[in-house]
Amino acid sequence: MSELTVAGFGEIMLRLCPEGRKRFCQAFPGRLEATFGGGEANVCVSLACLGMKTRYLTALPDNPVATAFCTQLRGLKVDVDHITVKPFGRMGVYYAEHGAAQRGSNVVYDREGSTISQCAPADYDMDAMLEGVTHLHVTGITPALSEKAFQSTLALVNAAATKGLTISCDLNYRKKLWKWRKGTAQNALVEECMGQIVPFADYIIGNEEDAADVFGLRAENSAIEAGKLSTAGYEQVARKLANRFPKAKAVAFTLRQSISADHNNWGAMLLDVAKDRCFFAPLTDGVYRPYEIRDIVDRFGGGDSFCAGLIYALLHEEFAEPQTALAFAVANSCLKHSIPGDFNFVSLKEVLALMGGNASGRVAR
Repeated sequence: MSELTVAGFGEIMLRLCPEGRKRFCQAFPGRLEATFGGGEANVCVSLACLGMKTRYLTALPDNPVATAFCTQLRGLKVDVDHITVKPFGRMGVYYAEHGAAQRGSNVVYDREGSTISQCAPADYDMDAMLEGVTHLHVTGITPALSEKAFQSTLALVNAAATKGLTISCDLNYRKKLWKWRKGTAQNALVEECMGQIVPFADYIIGNEEDAADVFGLRAENSAIEAGKLSTAGYEQVARKLANRFPKAKAVAFTLRQSISADHNNWGAMLLDVAKDRCFFAPLTDGVYRPYEIRDIVDRFGGGDSFCAGLIYALLHEEFAEPQTALAFAVANSCLKHSIPGDFNFVSLKEVLALMGGNASGRVAR
């Protein structure tokens, strides 16, 4: 068997945040913290920190900011040698305002005209991009940027499937995007496009709202805004997705109960299609009991860290049993909430410690 290599394809952005938990109106004029972030890159970085070989695929302009990004990822041992560089476009930007208490976080996008949104399938050397890759990860974010970005994502998953790669897809609905076809409602456009991409996926992943936003599949007896989630309702949704997309081996949802911006309960479920059985994590004495994450540092990238953890576990025999894989993914993503920025700088040792019950946060000396 060739060495496992996970590639992620999508848009990277410059992330600009006010200091602390200031509002935008308090931060200007003033300083913003500049980092990088993007769903698929977040997955690659988290996997690299866990010890996996990863490759990030995107399209970037030829400028010093893009070079700085590549330098950072290369330092994190993520392969950036197959990034497509073009003499046009720009790197997208997103401004992130962190919430506190009962005030939620807010994101402002400045992504129009990004290089990846202007690149069609013919702009990429997809055979070279996928050479040596064993697993491809995509999301619903990049297809939401433009028709060309959708076509490129679809062409890449098609090429990956033809080569026999394992494919994972995070539904990742963004209501501030999906506006590139005038006269078509967002919900109609997202279902049409993701309905063409998701059939290629071996693993379908989403948060507690994605299946409803993308495919109109709502979990009964759940009230997301009130923080009420019905585990039975999500089992039904997972089975409906599995029936619609028969290639899928597993369907997984993160289950976030937002008590406030600082306090979330965090867990997940996974449907093993072959076993026709749903699993939940974390468990306490065999009963589902989500992590209570208080005093959240940064929740951005939490779902991406779940994807990374699940991919890692499913690709490693010692963690691949469904209950263990799900517990690993939830622990990896739980720890992300303690780290500023999009990237999850969490090690395999730290994930295993939390899975083993070490959740006290004591100093390691």
